[in-house]
Amino acid sequence: MIEARYEYWMTVAIFVVGLYGVTMKHNLVKKLIGLNLMQSATILFVIALGIKPAGLLPIVAAAGADPGANYTSALPHVLMLTAIVVSVSVTGVAIALLILIHRAYGSLDERKLGRPRE
Repeated sequence: MIEARYEYWMTVAIFVVGLYGVTMKHNLVKKLIGLNLMQSATILFVIALGIKPAGLLPIVAAAGADPGANYTSALPHVLMLTAIVVSVSVTGVAIALLILIHRAYGSLDERKLGRPRE
């Protein structure tokens, strides 16, 4: 029987909401929020993939412990911590660029971006 993994469906729903924001909205701030939702959904999905329901912590066990025990790998969680740091820094740079765009064009609506105002 296939196990119901609701966390996968929730990450897909969050990703689809972000994709809607990126493709259908014309405000650049809303597009940035959509990109952040897509990044967050991807991070949550990889973390959900790295979880074993009956897994043990990968800690050095006492003498006589079973070396073939069902351990959960910490690597997906560590990689996603790095992805979170990169996501926050990219968002900061994107906000700075949006401020510069607003100063140059007077708007953040992509339909109104044409020539810079003088």
